[in-house]
Amino acid sequence: MKQLNREILSLAAPSILANITVPLVGMADIAVAGHLGGGSGAAALIGGITIGTMLFDLLYWNFAFLRSSTGGLTAQAYGRLLAGATATVMPGTDRASSLRSILLRALRIAMLSGVALIALQWVVLWLAFLLVDCTPEVRELASEYFKIRIWAAPATLSLFAFKGWFIGLQDTVKPMIADLIVNGLNILLSFGLGFGLCGLPAMGFAGVAAGTLIAQWCGFTYAAFAARHSLGQLVTQKPAFLRHQPVSGTAGDTKSAVFGLPAAPTVDQVQQHPADQEVQAPSFFRMNRDLVLRSLGMIAVYIGFTVISAKFGDTMLAVSSILMKLLLVFSYFTDGFAYAGEALTGRFIGAGDNAGVHASVKGCFIWGWGLAGAFMLLYGLGGVPAFHLLTSDLTVVDAGREFIPWLLLMPLIGVPAFIWDGVFTGATATSAMRDSTLLCAVGFFAVWFGGYYLAATPPAGPTAIHILMAAYFVHLAIRSIYLTIYWWRVKK
Repeated sequence: MKQLNREILSLAAPSILANITVPLVGMADIAVAGHLGGGSGAAALIGGITIGTMLFDLLYWNFAFLRSSTGGLTAQAYGRLLAGATATVMPGTDRASSLRSILLRALRIAMLSGVALIALQWVVLWLAFLLVDCTPEVRELASEYFKIRIWAAPATLSLFAFKGWFIGLQDTVKPMIADLIVNGLNILLSFGLGFGLCGLPAMGFAGVAAGTLIAQWCGFTYAAFAARHSLGQLVTQKPAFLRHQPVSGTAGDTKSAVFGLPAAPTVDQVQQHPADQEVQAPSFFRMNRDLVLRSLGMIAVYIGFTVISAKFGDTMLAVSSILMKLLLVFSYFTDGFAYAGEALTGRFIGAGDNAGVHASVKGCFIWGWGLAGAFMLLYGLGGVPAFHLLTSDLTVVDAGREFIPWLLLMPLIGVPAFIWDGVFTGATATSAMRDSTLLCAVGFFAVWFGGYYLAATPPAGPTAIHILMAAYFVHLAIRSIYLTIYWWRVKK
């Protein structure tokens, strides 16, 4: 168990370090917008960033399968490679052939989809603002942001595929470096181009989007070279480089499959056909269908959150936007252990090691609950100062004070939801992920419509945001409960 804990930390720590920068990018963008307006005008600029970012969430979450399916399939292929690490590679093939094909297939989809999004950008904007109700000023700013940042779509979608592939290879260092390049440059360029620092042109609000555009393509360039290097290692290194060992002491000999998936091939089977072992879990396209439907459920909740909050004015939109950014800080920390769970679960399933699956799940949850305690303290002490950090608009800060207690619920409810996501992704148990997310979307809107529209009198702005926060946490609770019950049903 000590060895496994070291593996969990070695996988989680780089992901956490990289993930820390993700909410910092959102906070930096809000901070630039919040200070460009010079006081009360900041609310509209924050709203423009929020709606513009939401439009990309609406697009990119439809392609989340590029990371999830690539990560799960790669981890299981890597596990099968472990089971046959001593095999002699067949003439004319190499041990990396299945891993290479998984990556190239995902990259083809990513690049073609990115080009299509650029071509359809005007249609996307028109459809989006049929649904989003915001002030004309916010709409104009959000459109300006979108038209600049959309040119990074091929790079952004490709980075999804690269990240999943590296995680499946039990390598979270390379995606960490890619994220640090993207997010670090994004923050620096947003400030530099926004305010005209360090000799850069002062582009104002447009500089925030331009910074993201440049940073995404820089990250793509690094990831492409890093993937080529990793493939070279897989082909040329001796089997000794496959350093991971099964928890149970043997691989490929489990009596029953985990999550109802087909059992991994035995060592003898892998040795006979090491280069031809394709994924025996759900097919690539069936997995992606489930994950696209799951993304639609996620989109419905997160886009619904922003669209609903926008109905109550720029101040309430700014408050809810900052609350969501603060909530996401915890999710990005916990995702480090979710990624560890994804990599380890997939690897152990691929190698046929049930004991390894169960041990990795237990270890990831122990670390996750420890993190939850630390964040409850952090949110309790630092909520109001965080509002001051993100905006100079005192109206937004004062309005946000009464919502700070909601932050304390995030660690308690979020741990199971986020870590199960990683475990089920590694297991390629996509149907359970799909069903839990669609169900939690129903719960979110049921709480919102029930709380707001069934009230005797229409609630005022602050009361409506409290109802909205309650709906958000109900959706997390449903995800946590559903996946926990599912796990206990399939646990062997």
